[in-house]
Amino acid sequence: MNSGKFGLFVAAGLIIVVLGLSVFTVNERELAIKLRVGEVVSSNYEPGLHWKIPIIENVRKFPRRILTISDRPERIFTEENEALEVDFFVKYRIVDPVRFYTSTGGSREVADLRLGEIVKNSVVTEFGKRTVSQAISLERAELMRDLLGTAEGTAEDLGVDLVDFRVKQVEFMEDVRNSVYAQMKAERARIAAERRAEGRANAVELRANADREVTVIEAEAYRDSEIIRGEGDAKAAEIYASAYNRDPEFYAFYRSIDAYKKSVGKSGDVLVIDPNNEFFRYLNQSDGSR
Repeated sequence: MNSGKFGLFVAAGLIIVVLGLSVFTVNERELAIKLRVGEVVSSNYEPGLHWKIPIIENVRKFPRRILTISDRPERIFTEENEALEVDFFVKYRIVDPVRFYTSTGGSREVADLRLGEIVKNSVVTEFGKRTVSQAISLERAELMRDLLGTAEGTAEDLGVDLVDFRVKQVEFMEDVRNSVYAQMKAERARIAAERRAEGRANAVELRANADREVTVIEAEAYRDSEIIRGEGDAKAAEIYASAYNRDPEFYAFYRSIDAYKKSVGKSGDVLVIDPNNEFFRYLNQSDGSR
């Protein structure tokens, strides 16, 4: 190979290298900025092929997707000065790559650290305005909104947008958890004792009402039975009197026969009486004479 051809190959190779160093691509999942000697000269690149000056200019790329920060649980204090352990996560997106680069040097680790501190300060501030019950259950949605609003303004200085903030878990600290559980147990025991006492009082009242109703019903039944018995006795007396008025002798005979049936002829009974007694008057007149 002569020197002319070799020179052409070298020149072609240099051209390819220069072209390779002059071209960069940006895909739809990336944000890119172009730096010239460390200073940002261009940003907001659309996905596709772009040019730069080799050696003098270089390109930094950042993810366009949603990023997540999930740190260890933090100890915070509520308005009542109760210590809570709050576990949370934050989702954010880089929206201003130039500001992101100038504020963090383009480092995700630095961004996560600074953004994490911003969110922690927001958590401390917002939880400090609320009681335990408000922070845990009553105002959870409002708490999330306020936490996001408090941290969002500061996060803009980093060139990021807070997409979401969630409290995963809120727990009492270990040193106060047992005492809280003991208080909850005592409160439940007190409520149970009150309910049992109310139940016993209601049972006594119901039993007394039932006993009173039984007494009233029995008294009314006895009264009604006595009235019916009295009416029956009066009716019987009326019938007896009517029968007596019609035929006194037959009435006397009938009553005597009824008395004989009730007093004579029963097994084991012994009747000692004078046969000529008036009681046997009709038996002694068995010949049918009056």
